[in-house]
Amino acid sequence: MSILITLRNVLLALSLMLVLGFLYYSSGKLHMRGWGQETYSDGDHLFSAGRTLGTVYDKQGFLVKLDGKLPLELTYKYGNLSEGACKPGYAAAKMMSIYPRFSKPAVMFLDRNFRRLGKISNFVPPFGIKTQEKIIDSILEQTKHYKLTPSLDSLSCKRCIIVGNGGILANKSLGTKIDEYDIVIRLNEAPVVGFEKDVGKKTTIRITYPEGAFQNPDRYEKDSLFVFSAFKPLDFKWLKQVINKEKLVRAWRVTDGFWKSVAMQVPKVPSEVRILNPYFIQEAAFHFIGLPLNNGIMGRGNIPTLGTVAITMSLHNCDEVAVAGFGYDMNNPFALLHYYENVKMSTIKESWTHNIPKEKEFLKKLVKAKVITDLTNGI
Repeated sequence: MSILITLRNVLLALSLMLVLGFLYYSSGKLHMRGWGQETYSDGDHLFSAGRTLGTVYDKQGFLVKLDGKLPLELTYKYGNLSEGACKPGYAAAKMMSIYPRFSKPAVMFLDRNFRRLGKISNFVPPFGIKTQEKIIDSILEQTKHYKLTPSLDSLSCKRCIIVGNGGILANKSLGTKIDEYDIVIRLNEAPVVGFEKDVGKKTTIRITYPEGAFQNPDRYEKDSLFVFSAFKPLDFKWLKQVINKEKLVRAWRVTDGFWKSVAMQVPKVPSEVRILNPYFIQEAAFHFIGLPLNNGIMGRGNIPTLGTVAITMSLHNCDEVAVAGFGYDMNNPFALLHYYENVKMSTIKESWTHNIPKEKEFLKKLVKAKVITDLTNGI
């Protein structure tokens, strides 16, 4: 009898070990197949439960093998939608499928609770708001609006397009296509009037900084939001002057710290002004592209272009994201640099602040994986 009892206990122990082993193995497989919350990478390999699972992600955390195919879970979600229908949450879901570290919540514009945004509190401009809290408070007290327009905020699905300034837009006749998007985002002083056939008529958002803003007040669209992106502390002082219409109080000069002359006025009422969340500059630079941290201070080659910042913003806040007018054909020195002027590609010099090759590498990942759509095929 004692022998039978002992044998039964041994079998029970073996069964328990097999069950635990199965659960442990299944847990590891589930972690590997999930969104990535339970995995981590050293840049070349994916690890789970102390085991190397193979070369899966690159150094920035993107899948090494990218294609435009939908993961199974997204096929179930979006596969039955009619062609051309807006796909809610698509851009963020696709981004997360190729970059598991991606987290969708990130407000588009700063509001009165901006101090609670921990990711930007410890960085000075352009990567955060440190040292600028008081002046930002005073600006937001004047603007009083911190979202898109009520009609846009009410949309259940938002299709956004970022219109770049590249010469690749010229003679493409994409204006009508661009105007079909719910939100049309333009950059700096790229004009619309006179170029409608190629770039469209609609402007929802114009993102700029002091040196990039229209100096001629007549060039501003009446029905668009003026979205301010700060790259240095001085920029906030300029915006405060613009908000308070202090043109005659102070006329900024290049010697004050700007790299070129800036607009003396912006014909927008405070309610049409927004401050872009600087987290998008930080995320694009350090997370997506892999630019040098430089102790969190603007330095050589660690600032993303405004176009990539706008794409980053859109991945968090739009359901579908497209671009047009992105990409420079450096192999064609006689190609147009910008669609609105007769300046050739050969005039480009090495940028001190941007790392164009690394940035293009990031954007190619988004296009290849069909996270974004490139209407002009320049990326």
